[in-house]
Amino acid sequence: MRLILVVLSAVLVSSCISNKRINYLQNLKGNESIELNEFIPYAEVDYEYILQPHDIVDIDFATPNEELLRAFEYQGAMAARGGAGGGGGAMDIFYFSGYSLDKDGYVRMPVLGQIKLSGLTEEMARNKVQEAISIYFKEDVEVRLRIGGIRYTTLGEFNSVGPKIILKNRATIFDAISMAGESNILARKNELFLIRQYDGGTRIHQINLNDRQLLASPFYFIQPNDILYLQPMQIRQIGSGENFSASLQLGISIITAMMFIYGITSGIF
Repeated sequence: MRLILVVLSAVLVSSCISNKRINYLQNLKGNESIELNEFIPYAEVDYEYILQPHDIVDIDFATPNEELLRAFEYQGAMAARGGAGGGGGAMDIFYFSGYSLDKDGYVRMPVLGQIKLSGLTEEMARNKVQEAISIYFKEDVEVRLRIGGIRYTTLGEFNSVGPKIILKNRATIFDAISMAGESNILARKNELFLIRQYDGGTRIHQINLNDRQLLASPFYFIQPNDILYLQPMQIRQIGSGENFSASLQLGISIITAMMFIYGITSGIF
């Protein structure tokens, strides 16, 4: 009987998950505390995104000369922009209406031909397109250039995994998580891997979603092409453990099996 109680206690303890492993934005020991209502400045890093090969940018033009304006527009792009309203964000409009950078970082534009934009910020890229237009046309043509949404991918313990798009210029890591669905309770929130693309390569960063210091880190804002990967806890190896009833049912099953074996070996059955 004592053995049964020990086994039951071990199952319940191992199946329980501490709130410290679940709750977001805690004041963890060993770190400088951040109190409620305290102003938290953003990390002192440059948040300007550098365009990379295979990115998609939205380039638009404004000029009083409508004939000149049509010279810069692909007909497919015009149709996509015209049908974008009321789409509810279900369609990636920038994939159809934007300009994709090729593997060497060039975009091909009507009249202007190929222009290399990789390695530039949005503003630098806009100025480069503006300069190219000024060479061909003396009339005033205003250029607007922006990233075609923030594309990222979620893997692992999210309710929804796969490519995602946020149609904003800037988004936090919690925007990305909420769009993918609240992370599974069995996820290692203290070990979120953020795989980020850099010019010429990739880096893997480890982020602690439980720690309030994340708000002041350079990874609080996601960037285009980020990959978020959440690993499962080791508790999955012994059962689902997602709630008390599941853990209790697992314990009862083990105890029942042990009692049955004990009854057979002791001659009760």
